[in-house]
Amino acid sequence: MSRITRLLESLPGPGPTEQVDTLWTRPGLRLERIVSWGQTTAPGEWYDQEQDEWVMVVAGAARLHVEGHDVDEMGPGDSVLLPAHCRHRVEWTTPDQPTVWLALHYWPA
Repeated sequence: MSRITRLLESLPGPGPTEQVDTLWTRPGLRLERIVSWGQTTAPGEWYDQEQDEWVMVVAGAARLHVEGHDVDEMGPGDSVLLPAHCRHRVEWTTPDQPTVWLALHYWPA
């Protein structure tokens, strides 16, 4: 029997780091729930991943900076596809409430 996943229940409280929970994984695929409480990418650092990533803000808000582009504001329901090696960083997340992300990582076949 499948279990129902409630993305917005049992959220961790504020802490020094984001909480990343793997919800589902298969060869070449990984689905994560990420909960941020004001966390950002460290100054001068960029994510540069081997896999493609589709990410959506489910709750809260964030500012995402993709290298070579303006910083984008993201709110509930906003999503972006980040191809492999698309350098990006999180500039801001809401500090007084959780920002909940749903992230799907996938590798080329």
